[in-house]
Amino acid sequence: SETKRNQSLHGPSPVTTFGPKACMLQNPQAVMHIQDPASQRLTWNKPPKSVLVIKKIQDASLLQPFKELCVFLTEHKNMIVYVEKKVLADPAIAGDESFGTIIQKFCTFREDLDDISNRVDFIICLGGDGTLLYASSLFQESVPPVMAFHLGSLGFLTPFSFETYQSQVTQIIEGNTAIILRSRLRVRVVKESREKKARVDEKGILIMSNGDSEGSRKALQYQVLNEVVVDRGPSSYLSNVDLFLDGHLITTVQGDGVIVSTPTGSTAYAVAAGASMIHPNVPAIMITPICPHSLSFRPIVVPAGVELKIMLSREARNTAWVSFDGRKRQEICHGDSITITTSCFPVPSICFRDPVNDWFESLAQCLHWNVRKKQNYLSSEEDEF
Repeated sequence: SETKRNQSLHGPSPVTTFGPKACMLQNPQAVMHIQDPASQRLTWNKPPKSVLVIKKIQDASLLQPFKELCVFLTEHKNMIVYVEKKVLADPAIAGDESFGTIIQKFCTFREDLDDISNRVDFIICLGGDGTLLYASSLFQESVPPVMAFHLGSLGFLTPFSFETYQSQVTQIIEGNTAIILRSRLRVRVVKESREKKARVDEKGILIMSNGDSEGSRKALQYQVLNEVVVDRGPSSYLSNVDLFLDGHLITTVQGDGVIVSTPTGSTAYAVAAGASMIHPNVPAIMITPICPHSLSFRPIVVPAGVELKIMLSREARNTAWVSFDGRKRQEICHGDSITITTSCFPVPSICFRDPVNDWFESLAQCLHWNVRKKQNYLSSEEDEF
């Protein structure tokens, strides 16, 4: 469903219902129109009955945790478990006879073919940050609450340890746990059709044209959790794209490309390109150039409510390429446009402790933020010299 964009610089008010049964616990003592992020807690309108388990594909180290979790959910919690078909295609799972009775209880789906948006009450991710990004891509509107276990390489977005999964999952099912609403970007890509149409004029001459301009355009929409990356692709030339903000041209990006990221994405590709790190509760959009051909082009942060538009400049010597959370990579040609604004459908990520402590814990453990050998204490005797 298309939502008319609010012209305010403030981002859209995020929906507070997540999937068919989950919602945010309302604080009756709140005096702000926007609830204090520190008081955001998950509750259930009805007890959850179904769960989507997302496992990193072809990772042998996750087989045992996956099987243990599924047995616990089906046998002990009587949950309906949804699993992607390609996960069950793994010979190590399909060939396990002792696990066969559990597999028969699964509900399966296929990405981009089956709609499970109103069937899943919450999501459990087993793997690294990529599993959470993949979970986000499966839901183009309301996203069920996501519980992410750290079983991958980095784990910045996955705060839970699998050792105590039974008590942690039980606590989530009972509700009233801290959540953080990770804002997403709503992206619309409009492409001009390059298909030539043939027609014959009055003199019987065959004429090739691009056809009607309205009917020849194709629009694609995406919900993006980390970032939209526009780059020069395989070309050796600089990328040359115009950046518009609320309809006004603000700059032309000449360099390797540009990153438009959420606060969650500020600690991913953007920070590697020199951007600041923004807490996910800050309503903002970050614009970060990639190797700009200008010493003064620094990353900037704009209000969450603005609408950004990216197009190839008229002077561009080559096309550009765009990807969304590292997926769906496609070419952008002259006449195509990418429109980006904050989505009203965030990802409700379940916290291990709370939004602040979890974030700083991830900065310290995953990125080693401000790690330094401590300065020695200076004694009073040394102070005299």
